[in-house]
Amino acid sequence: MKIVTPTLLLTGALMLAACNQTATAPVSTGVMAGSSGTGCTGEISRYRAVMSNDLAMGHVNQSVYNRVDRELVQAEAACAAGRDAEAVRMVNATKARHGYL
Repeated sequence: MKIVTPTLLLTGALMLAACNQTATAPVSTGVMAGSSGTGCTGEISRYRAVMSNDLAMGHVNQSVYNRVDRELVQAEAACAAGRDAEAVRMVNATKARHGYL
């Protein structure tokens, strides 16, 4: 007959408890609605929606959001002037600077 130690029982109980946990669905604030678009307009719109969501969820603070917003305003100006590639590069640079790439 095999002797079961308390450590073995605890390990087994922890493994069973881990198997019984359920994942929760991520909370959505719905800011992605209407964030479609193509080219630089779509890129800016989608990133702005991500940042708004992150601000609402508390993942970024207001000062970071404001900094990103100022950079996106510059990208919007380039986009409006027909410089799509430059605007997309600006958005990608902003994403990289703030850890979103």
